[in-house]
This record gives sequence, C-alpha cells and structure tokens, in this order.
Amino acid sequence: MLYELIQFSDQISALNVFRYQTFRTGGAIFTSLLFVMLFGPGIIDLLRIKQGKGQPIREDGPKTHLAKRGTPTMGGLMILAGIAVGTLFWANLKNPYVWIVFGVTMAYGAIGFYDDYLKVTKRTTSGFGGRFRLLLEVIVAAIATYAIMLLSKSNLADVLTVPFFKNVVFHLGIFFVIFGALVITGAGNAVNFTDGLDGLAIVPVMIAAASFALIAYLIGNAKFATYLQLHHVPGTGELAIICGAMIGAGLGFLWFNAPPAMIFMGDTGSLALGGLLGTVAVAVKHEIVLAIIGGLFVLETMSVIIQVISFKTTGKRVFRMAPLHHHFEQKGWSEPTVVVRFWIISVILALIGLASLKLR
Repeated sequence: MLYELIQFSDQISALNVFRYQTFRTGGAIFTSLLFVMLFGPGIIDLLRIKQGKGQPIREDGPKTHLAKRGTPTMGGLMILAGIAVGTLFWANLKNPYVWIVFGVTMAYGAIGFYDDYLKVTKRTTSGFGGRFRLLLEVIVAAIATYAIMLLSKSNLADVLTVPFFKNVVFHLGIFFVIFGALVITGAGNAVNFTDGLDGLAIVPVMIAAASFALIAYLIGNAKFATYLQLHHVPGTGELAIICGAMIGAGLGFLWFNAPPAMIFMGDTGSLALGGLLGTVAVAVKHEIVLAIIGGLFVLETMSVIIQVISFKTTGKRVFRMAPLHHHFEQKGWSEPTVVVRFWIISVILALIGLASLKLR
C-alpha cells in the first residue's frame, strides 16, 4: 500500500524512502507491534469470554501446568492480524512472492484455528483427524512450492542448494514440489511441537524470522548475492518485509505471552508461523539453512518421533516426556529455566546458520 507512494517521489523527494526494503521492513516491524499492543487486550478479553474454560491442559503433563487452566488460546489470531496489517501496509503488493507466503500463512492459520476450535468446544487436547489435517497442509504447501518454481529463474526452479559450499546444488526436477511441501509442512508442525511453554516458541520464531529477513534481503539483491557468492533470486528481497511484520507481531504477542501467559498462541499461531518460515526458506533456496537456524524446532520434532518409535517397538520411552521441553521439566528444571536456555540455543543456531552466508 505505502509502497505505491514512490509514484509521487518525483514531486516529493522524501517519498523516495519507500523504495528501500530496509526502511519498509522497519516500518512493518513497528506497525505490527503497535497493532498487537493496542488491540491485544481486547482480543484476549473476547477470547476469554468466548472460550470460557480456555485451552484444555494435558492431565499427563507436568503438574505445574494445571495452574494454567482457564488461559485462553487462539492467540495466533493476534499474530496473524499483526502480520496482515504490517505486510499490507509496507510490502510491494505486486510482488507474487509476498502473496504466496502470505497465502500459506493464512491457510495454515485457518487449519490451526479449526483445530483449536475443536479442542476448546469439545474440551479435549486432540483436534480434528491428524491425517486429514496433514493432507490439507501438504496440499497447501505443494501448491505454494509449485508457484515458487514457476516464479524462479529456470536454472534455480528445482534447485536444492547446500550451505557452506559455493557450487554444490542438486536439481530435483518435479520432486522439488514434494521436497518443498515437506519443508513447509515440517516447519509448521515443528513450531507446533515447540509451542508448549510460556514464551518458548515465539522467541525462536522471531530469531528465525530476523535471520531470514536478512537472508531474503541479500538473496534478492543482485550485488550482495554476487559478493557473497549466493544464488540470486529476483523478487525475494520483498520477503524481508513479511518477516519484519512477523517479528513485530511476535514482540507484541510476547508482551502478553510472557510468564505467566495471559494467552496461548495455539495451533492457530504455531502452525501459521512455521508455515511462513518454511515457505520463505523454499523461496530463497535456503531450506537446509532453515534446519540449522530452526534447529530447536528440529530437536523438538525428533524427540517426538523418537519417543513414538521407541514406545511402539520396545514399549520403552527414551525421554521422560515428549516434546523435549517437557522432558527437562520432568527432570526438575523450572519452566523459565527451560525457556531461557532454549532461547540461548536458538541464538547460537541462528549465528551458525547465518555464518553459512559467508563461509563458502
């Protein structure tokens, strides 16, 4: 919306500032943050009234969580609204990459919202059928990946790049649709697994969003991409704005989600945020880097997979409880200790991932 003001930059030179993605990314951060901070309390009050008893709490979980009964969920609506406002105000809405990422984010948010709705109305920790939900996620992700392939330069459309190496690429052909769909779906569910403690998921998500805002800006800029020996993907620099909107909305949400949380993001938020990160990673050809920067999400997901396989094959559990953050709670770590230490891990992994941009 505001990007269109550059049409009048010949008459008013000050409007030329709207050409710069860095300026508009900062604007998106501030706008999304302000929106969530202003309207957050009203949204929380409305959700508390509508939900009554709030999000159901697992009876087999850590006993300290029972004190959280009555806390409303679906806080992801606050985040999605903030992302929408920040993106629509500051991004170049003629850029198709913006709409692809935005579309996946909202579609995954809708899937998560329906899941949260069933949990709240049926008073259960299980939403709608896992297989059907996963099928919907894969379909959305596959469509987005195919659209990205159509937009990409012919020599990059089906390419999987390898970090820390200059010219190591793999052409996956039509299988790139499957690969991209797995990345996006996996990212969405990985963030979903991580969202289990107050403030645990949103900070690593913001760290990853900040990292990919930088990556998207560099990949979308021909000069920087050439200097860093990266694969230039024209148009993807605009994704820095939607990542900025995520950061701003995340900061606003954290204000209300900090311990003790006034609201949980629910699947509405976690699934959407993971889907956003996954789609950006596919667009900028840094899927493996996402696994590094989002390594905490990978660890949380692997803990669940390992636990399920071990219990079904041997009848024994590897972890005291999965996902991983609950394991450490069961070992006696306090919730704030787990959260802060996991944040530190996220920062370290982000630095390693960003180092791949130069170490080639």
